[in-house]
Parts: sequence; C-alpha cells; structure tokens
Amino acid sequence: MPSNPAKAGEYGERARCPATGATAEPASPLATASTASEANASDKTGSGVPGLGENHVGGNLDRVRADASGQVLTTNQGVAIADNQNSLKIGLRGPTALEDFILREKITHFDHERIPERVVHARGSAAHGYFENYQPLSQFTRAAPFAKAGKRTPVFVRFSTVAGERGSLDTARDVRGFAVKFYTEEGNWDLVGNNIPVFFIQDAMKFPDLVHAVKPEPHHGMPQAASAHDTYWDFVSLMPESTHMLLWQMSDRAIPRSYRTMQGFGVHTFRLINDQGESVFCKFHWTPVAGTHSLAWDEAVKIGGADPDFHRRDLWEAIEAGAYPEWELGLQLFSEEQAESFDFDVLDATKIVPEELVPVVPVGKLVLDRNPDNFFAETEQVAFCTAHIIPGIDFSNDPLLQGRIHSYVDTQISRLGGPNFHEIPINAPLAPVHNNQRDGMHRQTIARGRVAYEPNSLGGGCPFQAGARGFTSFAQPIAEDKVRGKPEKFADHYSQATLFWRSQSPAEQRHIVNGFCFELTRVQVPAIRQRVVSLLVNVADELALAVADGLGIAVPPPAPKASERDFPVPAPSPALSLTSYPGDGSIKAKRVAILVADGADAAGVVSLYGALLAGGAVPRLLGLRLGPVAAEGRALEVEATVSALPSVLFDAVAVPDGADAAQTLANAGTVLEFLRDQYRHCKPILVVGAAGALLDKAGIPLTLPDGAADPALVQVAAMDQGVAALIDALGRPRDHARETDPPRV
Repeated sequence: MPSNPAKAGEYGERARCPATGATAEPASPLATASTASEANASDKTGSGVPGLGENHVGGNLDRVRADASGQVLTTNQGVAIADNQNSLKIGLRGPTALEDFILREKITHFDHERIPERVVHARGSAAHGYFENYQPLSQFTRAAPFAKAGKRTPVFVRFSTVAGERGSLDTARDVRGFAVKFYTEEGNWDLVGNNIPVFFIQDAMKFPDLVHAVKPEPHHGMPQAASAHDTYWDFVSLMPESTHMLLWQMSDRAIPRSYRTMQGFGVHTFRLINDQGESVFCKFHWTPVAGTHSLAWDEAVKIGGADPDFHRRDLWEAIEAGAYPEWELGLQLFSEEQAESFDFDVLDATKIVPEELVPVVPVGKLVLDRNPDNFFAETEQVAFCTAHIIPGIDFSNDPLLQGRIHSYVDTQISRLGGPNFHEIPINAPLAPVHNNQRDGMHRQTIARGRVAYEPNSLGGGCPFQAGARGFTSFAQPIAEDKVRGKPEKFADHYSQATLFWRSQSPAEQRHIVNGFCFELTRVQVPAIRQRVVSLLVNVADELALAVADGLGIAVPPPAPKASERDFPVPAPSPALSLTSYPGDGSIKAKRVAILVADGADAAGVVSLYGALLAGGAVPRLLGLRLGPVAAEGRALEVEATVSALPSVLFDAVAVPDGADAAQTLANAGTVLEFLRDQYRHCKPILVVGAAGALLDKAGIPLTLPDGAADPALVQVAAMDQGVAALIDALGRPRDHARETDPPRV
C-alpha cells in the first residue's frame, strides 16, 4: 500500500460512519509469516500454518476437554509416574530428597490451586444453555441474538449471592446475582444483573463504601454473609437513596426458594440501536416459567444448617433430572422523549420503570440444559463484565453503570492473573478473535507474523477495522459543564419505596416488617435503629409504626428529604408482588417426603411415588432409620432419615395409611416436628387413613385461622383419593393463610 487510504475518514462528519480498513492480498502466505520455516511440521507444531485468518484459542470447549480413561498417570510435563504413593527418601526411614521433582510439582500445584475469590458474588452456581428468540427485533436492535425467529444463542448463566464469601451458605438474606453470557457470532455479550431490579446506591463512587459496610466488620470478621450488623445499617441509614432497595432486601425477594424460581433484571437502563443508528431505551426482565417462589425466614435459617448448598444442589439436580429451568426474557422499550416525561429519572438505578407505564414485552426464552463438567474451570473462572456488549447494545449514562463498566474488567485482571482472562476456555468467544494485543501473563495465543499494529502494510493491512458493521456507540450529543453531583429527580428517595410497599400482599408486608425487625434487633447502636425507622416514616406510616413497635421504640420524626419537590407516588403495581407470578403449575423438581414405618400401606406408597415421578417431582421415602420397613404387602426401602433430611428440605409431605406405622411415627418427636414445620411453612400435607392421628398428636388444626378449609391440608381415607389433591396443592404457590403470630403449632 503506497499510503493509508482510510486516514481521511477519521475527520469531520465522515468520522460518524467509520470506513472499513484498507487491506491488500499478499503475493504469498510467506509474506506475512513469522518464519520462512513455518511449513516444517512436527507432532507439536502441527501443520505449522494455521488456516489463514483463524485463531484456534477461541471456539467451543471440546478443544480443552480431557478424559483419563485407560491412561497412565503422568506429571504436568507428561512423564509417566511409577509410584504415586511415596516420596523419594534416602533409605526407607530416611529424609525426603530435594530432588523429588514429582513430589515438588504435585505439592506446588496444590499450594496454588486457589485463586482470589470475587470481592462480591463470590458464592455462585452456573449452567450452560441457550437463549431462543421469538421474533426479529430488527426495528429496535441489530444485536445478533434478536436477529430472527427461533434463533438460538449459546449461554452460560451464573447465579450468586452478593455479600458472602465463597464458602458461605446459599440461603442468606441477600441480593442474588443473575449473570448471562451470550456467545454470539458477533462477540460475547454479558448481561450482568440481579434478582432485584434496583440497587442501594445511585453512583459508582459509593460502591466501595457499600461493600465495605456490608462485609464482615473488620475488627472481628463477623457476621458472614449477613447484613444484620451495625456497619451496614449505619451506612444505609445515612444514604436515604437506599430506602427503596431496603424494602426489596427485607422482602421475600431476598430469600428465594431456588435459583429456578427467581426473577432476573438488568437493573440499569440500556440502549438498543438498530441498523439505522436509531436508539431506544431498554430494561431487561427475566421471568421464571416455574413462577416466583420464596422461603419463609425460619425455613431459610434451618435450611442453612441442614444443607448450606441448597440452591446449588437444587439447580444441579433439576438439570441432571431433565427438569430444565426456563425463563422468559421481556423488554421494556421506551424513547428518550418518554423518559423525559417520567416523574423519575431512568438513569437512577434506585428506580424501576413501572410496568403500568411501560409494559414488559416477551421476546424470547432462556433454557439451562447442561451442567458444567468442572466447577473451577467453568463456574469459578467465568469472567462477567458489564463492558462486554455487542453491536446493537449500548450503555446509558447511568452513573452506577458507568462505574461498573470499568470495575468488572479491572477485577477480572486481578482475580484471573492478568489481561488474558478472555483466553480461558469458558470466557473465549465463539466469534473469531483477531487483534494486535500481545503478551501478558498466561498468554495462550501464538500469533503468526511480525505485525502487531494497525495500520500496517507488512501484514496486508490485517487485521483491519470493520467500519460501520463493527461496534459503534450511539451518537448522543452532549454539551455540559464538568460537575460532581446528581440530577434533581435523583433526590426522590421514597416514592418508589412507597409504591413497592403498597404493591405487596398483606403476607408480604408482614414479612418485610419482620425482616426489618430481625435485622435491626441485631444492630447494637440504638441511634442507628432510630435513623432507619425515620427513613421508613417517609415510606408508609403503618410500616414505620410496625417496625418501631417491634424494636420497642417510639416512632421518630421523619428523616429530612433531599428535595422540597413533591414527587407523586404511582398507583400500586401488581407486578411487584411475588404473587403475580404463580408459575405454570408444574411439580417438576419439587421434593416430596413420604414418611414410612413398619406397617405402612405399601400399595398406597407405590401409587403415590409413581404419580409424583410421572409429574417430574422427586419423592423420597423417609423413616426413623435407614433400611427396609415391613410394609403391608411388601418391603419398602427407606432412602433417608427425618433427622438427616429435615422438613425444610422438602416442598410437601405425605403420610400413608397404616395403624402400626402411624403409631410408630406419632411416638417420634422428630416426625412431629417435621409435620409442624411443614405446617408453619405453609406447605402441602397429605395424611391417609390412620395417619390422621399424627395431626392430632402434632397439634395441627384442620382448618385455617378464619375457620375455612385448608386447601393445602389433605386428609383422606384412601391414598387414591388424595394423590391428585396433593399434586394440585404442590403445583400452586404456598398460601400464607396459615401464618399467625404466635404460630398455631
């Protein structure tokens, strides 16, 4: 090339539509080679010449999968190991030799097996799957996943808690991460969101402060994976912008029943851009097909002791059983003109866009259908970055989002050992990777040729810039002074908190009050408790009064507002209540305990077990000890004990007929407590025939507190009369009508 013909396109109005980079075809492949000897092949170099224009470091995971079936044990250098039981010693009772390179390699690798955990979202679980688009969205975006009907894009999805360390429990009261990596043909797109659509703060400047406050207190390292302590509530009580998020955090949203039954949100306002460069604002919503279901707080605490891996196990076992979790992706699309007319600012991450204002439009579904092969290589090493977007997606000026764009990339560089984390197989895109980045720790790509700059002529101009078909940012005109501060609408800290409170069912409101009372009771400084309640006075009088009463304090004056402007409170939004998403009625992957002892009705047990399996549920025979029980008609094998798998690990319980079995079970305190917990946690209970005596012994009433029949308490004379009723109750959300304070049982 005698000159750079694209240079003139970098200036003036021509720069708005970048030109494709200039290239030239070399006369011979050797003109761009690293070495003239590249065609001299060996078993290690391979053919020596890649397919021109290819980079084999990217692509699917088959290239790095390994299996040792039938293979000899070796060192990392491929040397066969004769003895893996003993170190090399000077005599059988002598000292170990320093020259034992096999021992040193093994121990050294073991000593370095752990990498720094994530500062937040350290505890996670993940799975592979796909996103399937419903209809083309070309009028809104050129993004590859939305290009045509039925198009499937591979994804890797990681769910997580936020505050806890890698070894903390799953069921802590916390925000849950919901991060989706789309492997598109135009590069990786990471939609890094949460199960709550708003956040604690408005500006990324405050993120380190928030995390420092919620993490274990630095003087004694407690509490782990919990916000119920002074430093957290001290911080948020001085940040009234957190009030809306606090109501979500104290609600049932923060203790989901499973990852499969929680919503996901992109949190921020993003932009979609079409081929004409036109932009609309967008909010992303994931809604589970199974419905939104949560735990009772008492249940969550007990699960944490019985099975700290409850959510991780649930996700894994559901996929292994073929009950693939599904979500529907919905978009809220609105113009900048619409956004300007709202009473709130869409760039404020502490606000939602109510669905009554902008409906959520379903555009596709997410299905998780494959568990990882290796937790560390995939789930732990996956690197999600808010900065990873593709053509057709762009950022808004949300100041929290703007900070995340930097923070995630910066974190991965530290956590994964350098700037080449994109070459780790789980992070490698399916799209081809070609650029002039070189070197750095853990570099895997062996770049051919001597050119590592652009423009060039020695490499034929390659790799060249894509021009307008590549990623281009939305051309938003900006003419402003540099300033530190927030827009006026950001000063509205309470209207949407009130909206959320008024949109909850009575049971959900009770749970929010209980959440505040539990957390603030753990706070040792009275002034902090009082300050939090002063925020709640600005949300709803009845909320502040109930929390103050639970704390034994008078309702304080309202906290001063940041603006004298009157921000209207929208009408209640049903979509903000978990009750709005009951799910498809399926019982797939739901766990049912069948309590048995000697004398149980074997035929009834077999009938129920088969019906539950046919519906995709997971029945387990529980008894007082492992082994066979002599049931009427045949022997039944107890799969687990009520002590090892307590009530909180099950979605329903059934007790079959049999007088002797009922007598044995009624005399066991663990069984009675099992039934009481099922009742307290509002779960379905089926008792057949003589097993009805257990309800009396456990003190469980047959009717609800108002005297009405309890639809989730099924008492029948014969098993065939109760199976359908149990399955029906199991497919519905739990009914909180049983809840009383104090509890009835």
